[in-house]
Amino acid sequence: MNLKDYPGETNLYDKKEKLETNKPKSWLKSVSAFANSRGGKLFFGVKEDNVVLGLEDYKKDSENISEIIKTKMDSVPDFDMEIKEINGKFILVLTIFPGKNTPYFVLDGGTRTAYKRVGNQSIPADRIDLFNLSLKGEHISYDSLESKEKLDDVTFRELSLEYKERVNRELVERDLKSFGLVNDEDKLTNAGALFADGYQVYQSRVFCTRWNGLTKANGRMDAFDDEEFEGNIIYLLKASMDFVKRNSKKMWKKGPVYRVEYPDYPERAVQEALVNALIHRDYSVVGSEVHVDIYDDRLEIYSPGGMCDGSFIQELDPLDVSSIRRNPILADLFSRMGLMERRGSGLRKIVEAYELEEGYQSKFIPLFRSTESSFRTILKNLNYDTENDTQNDTQNDTQNRSKRLKPDVRREKIVEIMRNKSEITSLELSELFSVSLITIKRDLKRLTDEKVIEYVGSAKDGYWSVKSKNEVE
Repeated sequence: MNLKDYPGETNLYDKKEKLETNKPKSWLKSVSAFANSRGGKLFFGVKEDNVVLGLEDYKKDSENISEIIKTKMDSVPDFDMEIKEINGKFILVLTIFPGKNTPYFVLDGGTRTAYKRVGNQSIPADRIDLFNLSLKGEHISYDSLESKEKLDDVTFRELSLEYKERVNRELVERDLKSFGLVNDEDKLTNAGALFADGYQVYQSRVFCTRWNGLTKANGRMDAFDDEEFEGNIIYLLKASMDFVKRNSKKMWKKGPVYRVEYPDYPERAVQEALVNALIHRDYSVVGSEVHVDIYDDRLEIYSPGGMCDGSFIQELDPLDVSSIRRNPILADLFSRMGLMERRGSGLRKIVEAYELEEGYQSKFIPLFRSTESSFRTILKNLNYDTENDTQNDTQNDTQNRSKRLKPDVRREKIVEIMRNKSEITSLELSELFSVSLITIKRDLKRLTDEKVIEYVGSAKDGYWSVKSKNEVE
């Protein structure tokens, strides 16, 4: 085991200098948080900076850990424990597996508290967190829950028209039940309420703004165009698409045979990003909404709710993200109508839509960011700063892409960059060299294994240290 693979403390692992038995809450919080999310590890006998202190009686500590978890937690999560010897000192590695019966509570002084992981901290879960953890533990999705609306009180005209146009088949009443929009008591599910005509779900709104410049600056005073849309989910998608179209340009140049178009944003990429925001957002958060913000150089789409499994998209390869659907009923019906793929390849489609554009350059690659409670898609304006010479830029980029660096040359340049910018992230390097995130991580591992570079500090506040030639030798 190499502790260098676990620098600092993150949302996936925690370190304790010793085992607290009198105040076990200090580490049980992490056990609860890991079990309530995607799992994690606890290292006992190790300082945050990876200095190994060891445990005086690791056998007794291992027995105490098991007993405390069994008596101080409800329910008991699945875990595994390993004893590791490092430089003659023994540590314990407690692996907590993702829980299937969430939420997992810590029992302390007559109270029951569930925790969640935020960065390198374990904090109490709030009301919305507990609600979603309960749904997860019951294997129930929010969109399948019964709403207050009755079938007799609503209509589905807009959905019927869209379904007919896209599927070439009439939407009949029995379809509403088979698709999960209506239950056996003729009550709408939350999915049904979102597809029904009108405005049945308050937190389903979309706020769209075209800003003057590159920032929000003085708020709405600096907005060219500003609209709030309310209605069913089909209307929200169409209205948002129309807003983007009227607030973006489509340049063109005359070619030898036909006209070549240069849109600000590929329409397919915009639709995929909006569908992703509307389908995968967390509708349990009342008072939240999807935001579409258009600036001179980019379009940003914000959606409430992070990745379903608690991971962060910026730490993953967006072209190879497994699909976990927060609202499977919404996703299924959108898939039936051809508005999204069942396989969940929306992020890949966004990137591919950009790569197919005539004026694409690597600097325009879409970006994806997520936190524990939000997801953001950033689409670059293909015509920003290139309006005077679009064709030449396209030709130059084609030449540049044909001259991509060899792996050993790329790694040398990574080291050079780190000497001047030690806080640079793997995602930034990926964008800089126009290679995948996985390729960059492979480069960083190679350089780390060769002791050319070293990561110092926590995942949140750490930096890259470049070793001198003498240190490497």
